[in-house]
Amino acid sequence: MPESEDPPYAFTGLDRVFHERARLGIVTSLAGQPGGLQFADLRSLCGLTDGNLNRHLATLEQAGFLVVTKGAARGRRATTCRLTEFGRERFIAYLAALEDALREGTRATAAMALRPGTT
Repeated sequence: MPESEDPPYAFTGLDRVFHERARLGIVTSLAGQPGGLQFADLRSLCGLTDGNLNRHLATLEQAGFLVVTKGAARGRRATTCRLTEFGRERFIAYLAALEDALREGTRATAAMALRPGTT
């Protein structure tokens, strides 16, 4: 294999910022919401505490994947979280890389299952 190619099982497209359970849940929740979600809704959907959600939002925001907007709605403080276009593009690329990894893993385990004497 030429040295310029990535090793086939390095899965370099799996961005570590997304590849964490809580952040994957956050981004997945926001992916179908172009206008974003309120902090409390996101907290509920992802099953996180305020502190954990804040920490993960900060990581995603620092990477440029989402924006957090603080304002007011119905006379109360409101925090809205929304994916950026860059974040949406990177998440789509991450999902494609994850699909490739799953396909390779499925292929590898299927090949092993076909060998006599393996379980």
